[in-house]
Amino acid sequence: MADIRVPKLNNNDSEYLVVAWLVEDGKPVRAGEPVVVLETSKAADELEAEESGYLHHGAALNTWVTPGTLLARITEEPQAPPAEVVPDAVPAPVVAAPAVVTVAPAAVPAAASTAVPVSVPSSAPVDAPAPRDPVITDPARALIAELGITPEQIASLGLGVIRRADVERLAGLTQEPPAPQAVPEELDEAARHTLSRVQRAVARAVTTSHSTIPAAYTVVKFDVGPALERTKDLSRQVRRPVGLTELFVRAVAALHPEFPLFFAAVEGDGARLSDAPRVGVTFDMGEGLYVPVVRETGTLKEIADTLMRYRLAAAEGDFKERDLTGANIAVTLHTDADVVLAVPLVFPGTVCALAITSPQPELVLGEDGAVTTRTVANIGLAYDHRLINGRDAAHFLAALRTELQ
Repeated sequence: MADIRVPKLNNNDSEYLVVAWLVEDGKPVRAGEPVVVLETSKAADELEAEESGYLHHGAALNTWVTPGTLLARITEEPQAPPAEVVPDAVPAPVVAAPAVVTVAPAAVPAAASTAVPVSVPSSAPVDAPAPRDPVITDPARALIAELGITPEQIASLGLGVIRRADVERLAGLTQEPPAPQAVPEELDEAARHTLSRVQRAVARAVTTSHSTIPAAYTVVKFDVGPALERTKDLSRQVRRPVGLTELFVRAVAALHPEFPLFFAAVEGDGARLSDAPRVGVTFDMGEGLYVPVVRETGTLKEIADTLMRYRLAAAEGDFKERDLTGANIAVTLHTDADVVLAVPLVFPGTVCALAITSPQPELVLGEDGAVTTRTVANIGLAYDHRLINGRDAAHFLAALRTELQ
């Protein structure tokens, strides 16, 4: 018999949603076969069976589960283990199961209150709502109360389970804006903006970073003209698009042996060193900010392959959780034409983040006294001052400039 428990998928979320069982309860499963899909704030991740046998669900669909929670058990026989053997096989407080909420349209006239009237039965099991009564998750219920969504609007969704994303979608489509809640009367409801799931994850990371990491910043001007001139030839050589991003990822990774502390993680009064460079790269293509990780940095072709795959995933918001975890340094891209300075966030679990800004033309005086033009970019390094000092940051940037050239 083998247990499948919820792993720690990232540092931003304390619970995940069970969005799909890929193998039905009591059905046979093979080792290595995906069995369940968990949704985090940024991605959906599949968990696999480590052994072959018969799968018995321990967590209900559309429930919230925390790391360590028992998701399922695999047995040698088709019979399910006794209930007492799997004490957390049904949604419980540790699983953060959604409460059953009965929406009663007749109880309160429409628009008479800014909160949704609910009735929570004390004896009915949480996974057996009365017919036609939707199950509303706790995050969805909180947003319903916040936006003043009416019972009729909830019923119009026609769903058996109402999640926060469903409420967000409803709020964007409804023609009758919900009544404002504890805001001035003159403030129109159209001024309300609800953060997306991805942006809420960014907000948590920013809050953690600013509250726990004493960051400092150093910026150096790089002459990137020669590197840009090489990109066309390099693109032809590797048969993949190569730009400054690919060149900087390769250059940063190459500094790992010389500057191990820049790829470390703070632990108490010391640091945990990493065995290899794993470079996170920021992508924001209108679907939210993502920081997928480039692990294979041995060749420029490997880096270009990975970044091309990530660009496609960023455009569709189609990342896997394993793409977004494990970075030990970050390269942040701020390449809009007029951006000349950017101070990046030091992501929790790392100590450094490199900022690449837009290349700009600059007039310089040549050795012969003639005025000429070069292409420069301000390259900055944000760093955790508990582990890295300004002198170290300047040496790192100098070595990076040499490596890039």
